Amino acid sequence: MTTFDIQVTVPSGVMFRDLDGEAVLLELGSGRYFGLNETGTRIWLLLQKHGSVETALRAMLDEYEVAEDRLRRELLSFVETLSSQRLVETHG
Repeated sequence: MTTFDIQVTVPSGVMFRDLDGEAVLLELGSGRYFGLNETGTRIWLLLQKHGSVETALRAMLDEYEVAEDRLRRELLSFVETLSSQRLVETHG
């Protein structure tokens, strides 16, 4: 299994609000807020929609002009950060 076979779910204790293309996440357990820029918000929405890191990667490659290896690294780092802050749960 590769890293990009990971499935992502959002725990019930995480709230999301889109604010004109940027977003705020609230982790209810800790009461901490997290801000996402436009690109982070797009990744978040793709992860929510598809639940698959690989599918989100493919969609991002279709939408943005970026090298695949760079996007893979940045996407993995983003998911790891979300997971470490209990904003997503990863499976697989």
